[in-house]
Amino acid sequence: MTPAELSALHRQCFTLAPRPWSADEFSALIASPGAFLLVRGQGFLLGRVILDEAELLTLAVASQARRQGLGRTLAEAFAATSRRKHAETAFLEVAESNHSARALYGRLGWCEAGRRPQYYGPGLDALILKLAL
Repeated sequence: MTPAELSALHRQCFTLAPRPWSADEFSALIASPGAFLLVRGQGFLLGRVILDEAELLTLAVASQARRQGLGRTLAEAFAATSRRKHAETAFLEVAESNHSARALYGRLGWCEAGRRPQYYGPGLDALILKLAL
């Protein structure tokens, strides 16, 4: 997927929290140290590993491809890729109101490690989730 395609899918998936990222933002993130992009079908995940910590930056699945296991496949591939890159712990931020993402991460062993009040805007808190790799 090109940065423009990543941005278009991200815009489809994230209308409020978090705000959609531009093609330029995707280009910069992909080029940043430790970053990796995983693309599977109609979904993608952007992550990074720095030293022994991994961060799941964003995961997006096209609406017509949801509820078919693609999010789980991408999240599991993130964990495997992070382990290969010698990460021991992974983190992500998820909107408290994103119940489907929180359920997915919970099934995969992610645990709440903190909160960022109003991270996505007024009344839109982020939960920090952690996964031991």
